[in-house]
Amino acid sequence: MTAINIGWFELFFATFFIIVAGAVSIAMSLGMIRTIAIATLRTYLQLIALGFVLAWIFETETAWIVLAIFLFMMLMTAQIILQRVTHKPANLYFNTFTAIFITTLIVTFSVTALIIQVKPWYDPRYLLTIGGMVLGNSMNGIALTLERFFDDMRKRAAEVNQALAFGGTAWEASLPSIRIALTAGLMPTINSMSAVGLVSIPGMMTGQLIAGAEPVEAAKYQIVVMLMISAATALGAMMSVYLVYKRAFDKELRLISKAQN
Repeated sequence: MTAINIGWFELFFATFFIIVAGAVSIAMSLGMIRTIAIATLRTYLQLIALGFVLAWIFETETAWIVLAIFLFMMLMTAQIILQRVTHKPANLYFNTFTAIFITTLIVTFSVTALIIQVKPWYDPRYLLTIGGMVLGNSMNGIALTLERFFDDMRKRAAEVNQALAFGGTAWEASLPSIRIALTAGLMPTINSMSAVGLVSIPGMMTGQLIAGAEPVEAAKYQIVVMLMISAATALGAMMSVYLVYKRAFDKELRLISKAQN
């Protein structure tokens, strides 16, 4: 069995689904019609462009091109994370990118080299797709963790300052907020793992089934993906909050009250 191709006419016909969302926005006076239209246009342009780029990468299959694309994806992930985090100190990009870079390399190459055993190791069909899943899911976890951490530190300002005044370290003063932030960042992934196979058939498994893979083999790949995402989210969240928690304080170890949005 092979996948059924979707024609351009059928693709544009699928736009009807988003028209329904636009109609709801108009009917309920949500003021989101422009946002929905722009998001739809970006979806078309970005994914079609991605399709052509991936087709070219798959055809060339050159190691340095694959690694360059992979690095670009990590750079953009760090930028998107910081755009989602409000009430944050300035100059967090390097720390955030470092957490993304280390997490993505460890998890992605563990899967491709040790579990799937891809040959050659830079095969873009595996490296970029699996790396993209690692980045996309760890991005959400890291963004949620950092957002919750800085927000909770602001709410605990009096408690934090009191702990510092009594000789506590920045780590000791930050630890309650770090725990709350990590719990918030990991919970969506844990919930997804609990519901997978009962509430929905997840994306990786769905794609393989449509492409004609055997259901049990598709399930094996999905298990690897879910465990991979869980590890990437946990590692990325812990590493990112560890690298940035000191940025909530100034050089005199005082909590910075004014954040940079």
